[in-house]
Amino acid sequence: MAISEQIGKDIITAMKAKEPFKVETLRMAKSAMKSKEIDKREPLTDAEEISTLQTMIKQRKDAAEQFAKGNRPELSAKEHEEIKLLEIYMPQTAGDDEIRAVVQGAIAHLAKEGSKPGPKDMGAAMRVVQSRIMASGLHADNKTVSSILKEELAKD
Repeated sequence: MAISEQIGKDIITAMKAKEPFKVETLRMAKSAMKSKEIDKREPLTDAEEISTLQTMIKQRKDAAEQFAKGNRPELSAKEHEEIKLLEIYMPQTAGDDEIRAVVQGAIAHLAKEGSKPGPKDMGAAMRVVQSRIMASGLHADNKTVSSILKEELAKD
């Protein structure tokens, strides 16, 4: 079942259970996905739905951080609750070992094309790694991927 379909069903369930916070958050997610779908003029793929949720989670993390800095703990807590609710719909996050395996495979692929990539090839390597992670159906935080990639590129 597509993520947007599941969110739609969960909105109905939350409305019946009289959970206004959950309804509001899920409607916001559904609205963001519908907006992207309208912009694209065709239904979103699973990867695009996940990408939309990742963007929303990142926005919530940034907002929570700003609220915490601004001495507004109640608003920061609300953002954290929204993050927890949205993360339910994200695929399981890949572990460091899985990410490292994908990174090493991508580096080996790039090494076949020429000399072994080094730290200066970070951008090209990151694009290959991200496409491989998406293709494998894994979900990984880009900061984690970037740090593992830097470690692997720094090796001799």
